[in-house]
Amino acid sequence: MIDGMDIGQQALISIISHLIFIGFTFWALQALHFDKLLSAGRVFQARILYIFLTIAIGSSVSNFFLDYLHWSRQLQYIFK
Repeated sequence: MIDGMDIGQQALISIISHLIFIGFTFWALQALHFDKLLSAGRVFQARILYIFLTIAIGSSVSNFFLDYLHWSRQLQYIFK
């Protein structure tokens, strides 16, 4: 049985995880030179693309981490 406290803790962990992995992704993507791939004069569009790419990759990695954490917690039910 899941109570309100567990749901709140899971929500907080999910929010923090997403923010951390989005931050790591933003930091890691700065190593790439996207300016060589984009058209000149499209700075605003390039920044929006950079933000969307950062959110997509960071969220995917965070979801993998959270799924792994959830599955590892469920392993205890194998032995019951």
